[in-house]
Amino acid sequence: MITREQIPAVLDRPVLDEGGKKVGDAKHIYLDDRTGRPEWVSVKTGVFGSSESFVPIRDATMVRDHTEVPYSKDMIKDAPHVDVDAGGHLSEDEEHRLYAHYGIDWDDSWSRANQPGEGGWAYQAEAPGAAGTTGTAGTTGTADTAGMAGTADAAGMAGAAGTAGMAGAAGRAYDTGEGRAPGPGDDAMTRSEERMRVGVERREAGRARLRKYVVTEEEERTVLLRHEEVQVEREPITEENRDAALSGPEIAEAEHEVVLHEERAVVETEAVPVERVRLTVDEEAEQETVRGQVRKERIEGEAEESDGPGGFGTERPG
Repeated sequence: MITREQIPAVLDRPVLDEGGKKVGDAKHIYLDDRTGRPEWVSVKTGVFGSSESFVPIRDATMVRDHTEVPYSKDMIKDAPHVDVDAGGHLSEDEEHRLYAHYGIDWDDSWSRANQPGEGGWAYQAEAPGAAGTTGTAGTTGTADTAGMAGTADAAGMAGAAGTAGMAGAAGRAYDTGEGRAPGPGDDAMTRSEERMRVGVERREAGRARLRKYVVTEEEERTVLLRHEEVQVEREPITEENRDAALSGPEIAEAEHEVVLHEERAVVETEAVPVERVRLTVDEEAEQETVRGQVRKERIEGEAEESDGPGGFGTERPG
C-alpha cells in the first residue's frame, strides 16, 4: 500500500503492471476524502504519453524507483475515461465505473477504506448513511506533482443531504508552500522545503546505418595483341630448289592460300570479396550543469507591542 509519505517518490516515476511491463509514468495521486490515504494514481499512457488512465493504488507497491500494480497493462489502458472537474475530483459515478472495471466491489472498498487504523491513520469510521441522512459521498482529487502532500482540500468532503453515504474518494493534496499550522496540542510549526533530484534518461539521439549500393566505373588495361601479315617472297632458281620448281606442269594456272590469324582483347569480370565493414559505437561522457527551482518554507515570528512589560523573545536554536 502506498502511503502519503511515499507520494513524492511515486510521482513522475514509472508504473509497472503485474507482469513487470511499464505502463507509463505516474502523473497524479488521488486521496480518499475520508481517510486522506492514496486511493488512485493516474498514469500517462500512449505513444507520447497523450492518454491518462486511472489505477487503484491501495494494493500497489513501491519498489526502488518504480511502482508496481496488480493489474495488466491492457486492463489499465482500457480503463473508463473520466473527466476530472476543475477542483481535481472524481465523481461518485466515475468511481463506480472504475471500481467495476477493475473488479473491485464498491461495498468492500468502502469497508476497507473505513477500517480503523489501516495504514497507520487514526480516524473515526462512519457507517454507510441511510437514504434521507447526510452522507459523505465525496469526490476525488489529485495530489500535485510538486513535492510533498500538504493539507487535504475541503472540497468534496461533505455530501448532500438525502444521499446514501458511500466510500468517499479523495480530496486533492496540495503543497501550499507555506508553513502548516500546528495541530491540536502542538505549539510548533513544521517547515518543509523541496529538494531537487537530478537524474539522467536515455533517449534516441539519432541513427547510423550502413548502406551498400552498386556503381559502375571505367577501367583501362593495356594488353599486347598479335596478328599475322602476309608478305610475298621471291627467290631465284638454284640447284637446291630446281627439282621443286620443275615438279609441276610447265605452263598452268594455280592458287596457293595462307590462313592469317590475329588476337583481340576479351573482357570478363568476376566478383571477389575485398573487405568487411561494420559500425561500432563509442560512448563519450561530458558534464552538464542543470539548474532548477525549488521552493522552501520560511517561518518568521512577529510580535505586537503592548503597554505592559515583555515582548517577543529572540529565536533560540532548537
